[in-house]
Amino acid sequence: MKKEKFSDYFNKWLYSNNGYYSNYKTIGKEGDFFTSVSTSSFFGGSIGKKIVDTIKKGTLPKNTTILEVGAHHGYLLADIIQFIYTLEPKLLDTLNFAIVERFENLQIQQKNYLEESFGDAIKLTHYKDISEVILPHAFIVANEIFDAFACELVYTKDEQINMAFVKNHKIFFEPCNDEKIINHCKKYKIEKGEIAIGYEDFAQTICKNIKNFSFLTFDYGDRIPRNDFSTRIYFKHEVFPIFEEKLKLEDYYLKADITYDVYFKHLSDSFEKLNVKNITFKTQVQALIDFGITELLELYKKNVDENSYLRESQKIKTLIEPTGMGDRFKMLLIEK
Repeated sequence: MKKEKFSDYFNKWLYSNNGYYSNYKTIGKEGDFFTSVSTSSFFGGSIGKKIVDTIKKGTLPKNTTILEVGAHHGYLLADIIQFIYTLEPKLLDTLNFAIVERFENLQIQQKNYLEESFGDAIKLTHYKDISEVILPHAFIVANEIFDAFACELVYTKDEQINMAFVKNHKIFFEPCNDEKIINHCKKYKIEKGEIAIGYEDFAQTICKNIKNFSFLTFDYGDRIPRNDFSTRIYFKHEVFPIFEEKLKLEDYYLKADITYDVYFKHLSDSFEKLNVKNITFKTQVQALIDFGITELLELYKKNVDENSYLRESQKIKTLIEPTGMGDRFKMLLIEK
């Protein structure tokens, strides 16, 4: 096996024909990890309320497209649609829905699930890549996708920036000769950690192809670089740091999730460079409360028994707990 950049190895791990994301993976108790979507339907419900409020404000029209990038099974989009219907049912007559999903087998699962849930009440379009999406306006939702963009690993020693390569599932470092990587490290004062590949291209594609949009993403990370490695493997709810002693990458390659913390300043700068100025960064707890998650819970309380209400309250608490998901996950809202 020839040596390859860590970003290429990462991409093959997740997106090759037999990569981790090429087939449907259970998320939640029976899978490798939990997400906000698997925790409570009110996560998607809060986004649905935000969409309704955005349309009511006139920021987007009633016939806009709700686009999810990387929809997994389709649960999040289904939750969004269900709450839109609860809050403003007539919008389903005018809204369009779309998913960006590269794997055809997952497209089929998403389509079947949404048809089972809503029949012909919604209009759904699939795209294989974000570059295919050309629209006058859209509300774009991307939950935990940027931690799955390929990244390079770098560290500086004696003022020399070194970059990771992989051979036979072993990571080693060599002096970096890539000017883009070197300039990125200098600009953001990164001495050790991950550099995501593709944020700029993603931002440029959206800004070029969609005239008017709200782009909403949630992920774990921060606006300050960690200056340490955060790359890790999730397998059956166990977490393995990429440089953990005795860890054998070949034991998890293609079989487990590999991810890292998102550096949100890099992501927001990718849009700011394109003259997109309306950018909001918040913790997940701040965002969901602003979107109206507590109002939705009160509405739910009026229509269910006390035990159902208490169960859902506990799930929502998990979403917004400051010591857990509430602060660990961050939100970026970009409007153009």
